[in-house]
Amino acid sequence: MTTYVAFLRAINVGGHAVVKMTDVRDAFTAAGCKKVRSLIASGNLLFEAPAGSTELLVRRIQGKLRAVMGEAPVLFLRTMREMERLVASAPFKKSEATPRLKLYVAFLSQKPRLGPRFPLRSAPEALEVVVKNREAFIVSGKKKNGLYAFPNLFIEKQLGVAATSRNWSTVKKIVAAATP
Repeated sequence: MTTYVAFLRAINVGGHAVVKMTDVRDAFTAAGCKKVRSLIASGNLLFEAPAGSTELLVRRIQGKLRAVMGEAPVLFLRTMREMERLVASAPFKKSEATPRLKLYVAFLSQKPRLGPRFPLRSAPEALEVVVKNREAFIVSGKKKNGLYAFPNLFIEKQLGVAATSRNWSTVKKIVAAATP
């Protein structure tokens, strides 16, 4: 059995695609996943499944979620081993979350199709982005209006792939929760 982390895009955030996490866990179980548990209610799940085709696993899970949500959400899977390596790589070693800076990881559906020069910057959005494999690492500052930029739409537009973003502290909490 392989331990996976699933990130569902745009559920239970800002009133969008509100769904009970018990229903989501039940859908994963119905798709053949074991030891399913949700972490932080905005679409993060930890589960076990037989090693094999992740594409097939994603399609099975999406089919069960479609029955619960009316549509299949965009779903991103990473093995726990990939997540542990990600955290151990310390991608933000030159940046630190502060009251003026937030750190995000955008999980990408695939390696970017578009090839902008990195680091990618957006002055109006106060973002700086570096991509490694299927993850984008984002440093987000406060914009002129005092709000933080949320990087997901910028990432998808600039890289030409679907993405879902999580705060770096959330990523570390997920990995810590999975570690016995």
